[in-house]
Amino acid sequence: MLGAAIGDVVGSRFEFANYRATDFALFTDKSGFTDDTVCTVAVAEWALGGCRGDLAVMLQRWCQRYPQVSGSYGARFGAWLWSASPEPYQSWGNGAAMRVSAVGWLFDSLTDTLNAAHDSAAVTHNHPEGIKGAQAVAAAIFWARSGESKSFIRQNITDFFDYDLSQSCGQIRPHYQFDESCQGTVPQALTAFLESEGFEDAVRLAVSLGGDSDTVAAIAGSVAEAYYRALPKQMVLETLRRLPDEMIDILARVPA
Repeated sequence: MLGAAIGDVVGSRFEFANYRATDFALFTDKSGFTDDTVCTVAVAEWALGGCRGDLAVMLQRWCQRYPQVSGSYGARFGAWLWSASPEPYQSWGNGAAMRVSAVGWLFDSLTDTLNAAHDSAAVTHNHPEGIKGAQAVAAAIFWARSGESKSFIRQNITDFFDYDLSQSCGQIRPHYQFDESCQGTVPQALTAFLESEGFEDAVRLAVSLGGDSDTVAAIAGSVAEAYYRALPKQMVLETLRRLPDEMIDILARVPA
């Protein structure tokens, strides 16, 4: 389950230096994992345990273990992760959606997927938009791995979550700005996936939109992996060599 991590690593160097085209080098010495991957691993560990552990504790433990990415944590989440009594803070930020991908892989029904996605978001992002963003990404992954078509995924994301997926990447790109909300990130990331012709293309399209590039690409990559299944070998190798072994161990345990 590396789709989200690959998108995060590829998009990392563009987060604050957007590049609005697809003809970029996928990996350089400036490419590395961010909070998106750290939080994805925490949720994966929680979901692998049947969602029975304390996700707040797991998120704090994983994030505190990697202070070198502390600059990529949002201000409110950054305060939350050091709190002795962490409580949700009504966030609608895209952190709920960027970390949820394991949930989309680990449950056998849409209902269970949506319930787990809700719980994965609610420890921090308990605003309805934060929960909706996490559920939409998890549902898209669930449908993609279940063999549903892109037209099915597009229609059901629109029907279930009321996201507008009518614009193309070409229409989004010229006007899209940095947006840390779920409602300003999830539809764009899903559009990149829906318009793509393969996993690499999905990640390139996501980065090319601009905005919060690592998160847009992490979300697009997570859904694209479930749909296309085969990941480009070189993208996998380049990402793995940038991830700590303990992260790789958790991600490898999620059945894909």
